[in-house]
Formats: sequence, structure tokens, C-alpha cells
Amino acid sequence: MTSFDEPTGKVLDPRTAKLLESVLGLRTVGDLLRHYPRRYAQRGELTDLDDLRVDEHVTVVGEVTKAVRRPMRNKGGTWLEVEVVDGRGSRIYLSFFGKASHIAETRLRPGARGMFAGKVGAFGQGERRKWQLSHPEFEMIDETEQDAGEFAAALVPIYPAGKDVTPWAIRRALGVVLDTMGELEDPLPADLRARHGLPGLAEALLAIHRPRDHADVARARKRLKFDEAFLLQAVLLQRKTAAESWAATPRPRRDDGLLADFDARLPFQLTEGQRSVGEEIAADLAREHPMHRLLQGEVGAGKTVVALRAMLQVVDAGGQAVLLAPTEVLAQQHHRSITAMLGDLATGGMFGGTSVALLTGSLGAAARRTAMLDAASGAAGIVVGTHAVLQERVQFADLGLVVVDEQHRFGVEQRDALREKAGGGRPHVLVMTATPIPRTVAMTVFGDLTVSTLSQLPAGRAPISTHVVPAAEKPHFLDRAWARVREEVELGRQAYVVCPRIGDLEGDEGDLAGGDDERRPPLAVLDMAQALAEGPLKGLRTAVLHGKLPPEEKDAVMRAFARGEVDVLVATTVIEVGVDVPNSSVMVIMDADRFGVSQLHQLRGRVGRGGLPGLCLLVSEAPQGTPARERLAAVAATLDGFELSRVDLEQRREGDVLGVAQSGRRSSLKMLRLLRDEDVIEAAREEAEAMLAADPELAGHPSLRAEIGRLLADERAEYLEKA
Repeated sequence: MTSFDEPTGKVLDPRTAKLLESVLGLRTVGDLLRHYPRRYAQRGELTDLDDLRVDEHVTVVGEVTKAVRRPMRNKGGTWLEVEVVDGRGSRIYLSFFGKASHIAETRLRPGARGMFAGKVGAFGQGERRKWQLSHPEFEMIDETEQDAGEFAAALVPIYPAGKDVTPWAIRRALGVVLDTMGELEDPLPADLRARHGLPGLAEALLAIHRPRDHADVARARKRLKFDEAFLLQAVLLQRKTAAESWAATPRPRRDDGLLADFDARLPFQLTEGQRSVGEEIAADLAREHPMHRLLQGEVGAGKTVVALRAMLQVVDAGGQAVLLAPTEVLAQQHHRSITAMLGDLATGGMFGGTSVALLTGSLGAAARRTAMLDAASGAAGIVVGTHAVLQERVQFADLGLVVVDEQHRFGVEQRDALREKAGGGRPHVLVMTATPIPRTVAMTVFGDLTVSTLSQLPAGRAPISTHVVPAAEKPHFLDRAWARVREEVELGRQAYVVCPRIGDLEGDEGDLAGGDDERRPPLAVLDMAQALAEGPLKGLRTAVLHGKLPPEEKDAVMRAFARGEVDVLVATTVIEVGVDVPNSSVMVIMDADRFGVSQLHQLRGRVGRGGLPGLCLLVSEAPQGTPARERLAAVAATLDGFELSRVDLEQRREGDVLGVAQSGRRSSLKMLRLLRDEDVIEAAREEAEAMLAADPELAGHPSLRAEIGRLLADERAEYLEKA
């Protein structure tokens, strides 16, 4: 019998085991068993070749229609070109050279069917463009009696593969493991499986890798999806329970402190949502256990005011608060907006109030020393900064609250560093997301946090109209876009022009949607600023802003724009979050198809903030009917961030949603899809809550506890730490 933890090298030949680990990261038998098929080839059914993409490693099932020897240019000799069809009229061409061409020629005869694995290339242009696999690995279906046995089933699993590891090599390795697997301890109790109609684990694994029919696959998927959801929810709930047992210094609200003064001076009424969420946070801060709360909401819903009121409550109670921002531009913007909102309450000293310190990595030595002294002495009640705050030398007198803006950009190690700075107790933690997230993402990614939602926009926010500008199909639309910018400036307003790049290929900033190699490089800030200043926006005051500018220059540009000394700011996505210039009324986003849906929604939230109607123009050369244009049409069609967050999630790989792509780790979710499987996630959450309420340590479920231990021991589980 083989165990899940056993290295593959103990069951498979050393070369196969080494390749599986080095190419696919499959180190143990459990890793291999959870390397599920990407799809299944139905006997007699061929791959749809229209779905191929350049440079993608693929496995196609097709039928050979002809094999032709062609002369090699300038070298003498010949090479073999094999045409394969998909049954729908589409073709892909296989090329073989040298000895491999002679071997292929004997096996790839017209009428033969097989699986062909390799990296997709293309040659030719327009309608003459042809797909190509150069020197693909291949395996013929029903070529011999021996091979026929492997394909005897109606469904042939096709696995995610890679260079030097073919899908059929994976299938054979799994065959060895499945044949020696024996009985498996099932981590899910029998009564739970019965309630949800789930097969046993061993049965599910056999059915996913050796299905007799599609019903087998569906039954196996149902069980394996539930496993992933249940384990994830159990881990998150255990973390939440553990966090609730930690000690924290209570920070109760005072009726006569800074917060009361701040509220009395507010020039606007808080929304009902801001008030109710503020009460939830205030109650959390008064407890003897640390708050772990997620604050999400629409773009422009006023999350910063809610966070500032929480910080003032902590300062009133004798503690300090730190606001962590993902970029220096955003940290500077937060510092400016907080000091502006506080007014003379930000002066501190004999006038009361508190000092607000800015601490970023690029501060000058003297300014940095002052900020660090203010943090360590407690003179600064509020510290705004970037990851520089996390350095060992930065100390706090009494850190009571950590506000994390854009949580996904901070790693586990960085959050741990902040915990250490809290001294005797854990700090309260408030996490703010820039855009709304679907409920199941909140349950899965932030499942150990209590969620508060702001859905109501403050009074005075004007509507934003959004339009797609198809620059390639209708160039005159782009001319009109620049005319609209001039019209807004002539009315005394200001504009943003956003580009994906700074000015060199290494300068991308933001969440680019990407594309194949045949697309031109994305438009750059430096090129665009010059072209606009010499062309359609000649005579207007333009400035550039991007992440690679020196900090003092970035700050100077933003201050000039805020004072109205710049008409048009040409920028990268550094303006995506937190930038608040009420006089800006129009934004033009170049190569808009290169950005993600939520990022576009976040960007356009920079306009329409001062009561002026906002206009956002999404410029794109993507053809009508393509997925890229459909994404842009979705953004233009609604201002509902919750709806767009679902569109965004559908466009992304699951690992990206969970934040693991940024750390280079693979997601532990192989089957589960956060949108499609909402019912599974909710059912798993309920079951996990009930089980842990009855048995917090899972003493009565040793195999489940072991399975959770495996998940936690794996570095891929690090993304679960959110508090």
C-alpha cells in the first residue's frame, strides 16, 4: 500500500520521478494523485484547434491527413511535414527533422489518429496563418494491441504537462501509483459524505484518473471539490478561532477625544454604511482580543474615512496606528489626505491632536530619522508608510492598530514583522480592499477575517460615463477623445491619461491582461506624453507620473496636479488607488484591453469625485467580438463593482485570485472554482463550522487533522495567512 506522503521516487523509476518533480513540482504520491486531468479525449472525438494560442504547451488529439517530405533550404536533405485535422476543418502542421523525421514517417500515415504534445507556433499571416508543432511528442491511438489497452476506455485523460513530461508519461506514472494504492484513510467522516452524496476518497481518485464515463468524472469532481473547499475552510476557521484567543490591549472609544473633535469638524455627513461599519470596528477595538476585520466596498465609498476614525479611536486610547500602503505614491497621498482631513488636529503638541508621520524607503536621512524617532517615542500617533515600516529598526511605543491598504500586495513575512512590533499584545488589524470582491472570494481568501461592506457612495459623487474607443476600426473616435480632453480643460477641469508602460520593456506597472507575441508593445507614458504635447494636446500643461520617478519628484508632480497647475497628467497605474483630485473630470486609458477589469474600474474611480460628471474613455485596438473587447464592454456597461468583480474573476486563473501567482506558488485549489462552486464552498463552510464547534482540535478525526497538517506544512498554504 502506498501513502500520500511517500516520495514518488519510491514507487516510480528515478528518471520519471525526477522529471515529475523538476518540471511539474510533483514530489509525493499525493501530489501526483492530485494532478488531475485537464480534460478527457472521447474516443473518436478530435481537439478543436481553433482554441490554440502561440507558445502554449498543448496536447491535441487529431487525425493525420497527409505526410509530405520537403527540401531543406540551403542545407540539403529533407524534413517531414505532417498535416493533422480536428474534424472541424481546422489544421495543424507537425514538423520533424533528422532521424526523428524517419521514425515519424513510419508511424504517422494518413488515417492514423493520435495525441500530439508540444509548444504551439504559427507561420504565415492573415488567412494564410497556420498552426505548427515543431518536433512534438506523440502517441498513436490503437496503433498496436498493447497501446489499444491504454485507450480502451471511452474517455482518455489528458493531463497538464510540460517540457519533457508528456501527458501519457503522467498517465503511466499514475497507473503505477493507482495499482499499488490499496485502501486510503478517508479524511471526511461517513455521515458527512452521506449527507452530501459523496463517494469515498479512493473511489473518487480512481474515477477521476480512470473514468468509465462522464458520470464517473462528475461524481469524482463533486467529492474532490468538496475536499478542497472543506480543508480550506477548516484551516481558516481554526486560524480565526486561534486569533480570537490572542490577547490585545482594548482601545475603547472616548467621548471627549480626537475622534469626537474630528467628527464635529467633518464638512460632510457620514453615510449610513460608514456609521454602521464604524460602530462594528469601534466595538472590536474595545475588546481584549485583536480585531481581524476586512473592510471592502465600492470605489469611492469612503473607506479611508472609516479607517481614519478607527485610528483616532486607538490614539485616544493611548496607542498608535500604522497605515500600510503598497506604493510610495499611495503612501504620500494617504499622508496628504489624512493630514488635510485632520487639519490642526494633525499638529499635535500643545494644541492637542496627534502627529502624522510619513515613513517610506526613499526618505532622506534626516526626515527618516525624525519619523523613526516619532514612531518609537509615541510622538506620532499615526504613521503612514510602505514596507519600510516593517524594517527591524523601526519601533513603536505602543502599536495598537494596523490598517493594510491593498492587502494582497503584502506577504506573510511582512505581516508577521508587524505582529512582532506590537510588544506585549497583538495589534488590531483592519484590511481594506480596493474594489469589491464576491462573497465566495471573501469566504475563501479572507475566510479568517470578519467582513464589513460599504456599498453606499457618499453624497456629491457624480456619475461616471464610460465608453470604448475602437482606435483601430474608427481612428476618428480617438481624435474626438482628445477633443473632449481639451474641452474639459477649457472648462477649468483636469484630465488623466493612463498607459500600461513607462517607456522601456522593463517598465510595466500594474495588472496587465497580456497577449501573444504578435501584439505590439503596450503604449508608454514617456512616448505618449511627448506625442500629446506635440500633437492633439499641444499648448496644455502636461506632466508625467510613474513608479520609477524619484520620490520627491513624484510628490511634487502630484502636489502640482492637486493645485491645478497641471492640466493633463500622463501616468501609469500609480494613480490607481487613493489619488483624490476633485477637479479631475476625464480619464483616457490607452491600450485599455491590457488591464484587468477590476483595475479599470479602480482607475476610473479617480474622476467624478468633486461633483463634476466623470468621463472615462477606454481606448483599444482589440477587434470587435474578441474577449478583450467584451471585457471593456462589461466595464463600460456598469458602475457596479460587485458585478465587475465577478467578471474579473471569470477572466483570471484561480491561483491569481488567491494571490499565489505573485509569490510564484501554485494554488492548492485544483478543482474548486470560486464563482461556479459557490454552493460547494458555502456547504463546506457550514460543515466545517459545525465540526470544529463540536471538536475544535479534531481529536475525533485524526485523518482529517493529518490532511490539514499536510496542507499547513506545504509552503503553498502560506497564502492562507491574512491576519
